[in-house]
Amino acid sequence: MAEERQSDRSRATILQAARERFAADGYERATIRAIAADAAIDPAMVMRYYGSKEKLFAAAATIDLRLPDLSAAPRDEFGATLIAHFVDRWEGDETLIALLRAGATNEAAAERMREIFAERIGALVGTFVADPAEAQVRAGLVASQVLGMALCRFILRLPPVVDLSKDQVVAWLGPTIQRYLTAPIP
Repeated sequence: MAEERQSDRSRATILQAARERFAADGYERATIRAIAADAAIDPAMVMRYYGSKEKLFAAAATIDLRLPDLSAAPRDEFGATLIAHFVDRWEGDETLIALLRAGATNEAAAERMREIFAERIGALVGTFVADPAEAQVRAGLVASQVLGMALCRFILRLPPVVDLSKDQVVAWLGPTIQRYLTAPIP
């Protein structure tokens, strides 16, 4: 029992150190050795508990999307409200960017990204779409736009997309997100 509690404490210490290191250095520059040093634990223990840097990152990536309460917005402004929120979130959260970068090449990180977006956006859409299957499709389409914009703006850094102001992004993507959220099913 004491060994199990020590194991739980070690895991928690490693995760906290990993969150801080990934936030400070980003995914690419953070190392297992640096995380282990921050946690005052042997790097071999980090690998024992998590298996790889990618799996550690996926476990450490606890991201609260802090989705807006759409019930407070007029129905015809859901898309603009949601895309404005996501632009703010991506611009202010290196962990989201690191998770997107890692998710493009690592299955554990991709799975974490799928969980975050499917659960959170799916739940949000489910507040005004009665059919759960339809809510998941709509949420997936919203995620495709949000993640596509984030990839182009923050990872690939495509100049025309990077150069858009927040208001321009909202003007371009808001109507698309609105359609995904509220338009009749084709």
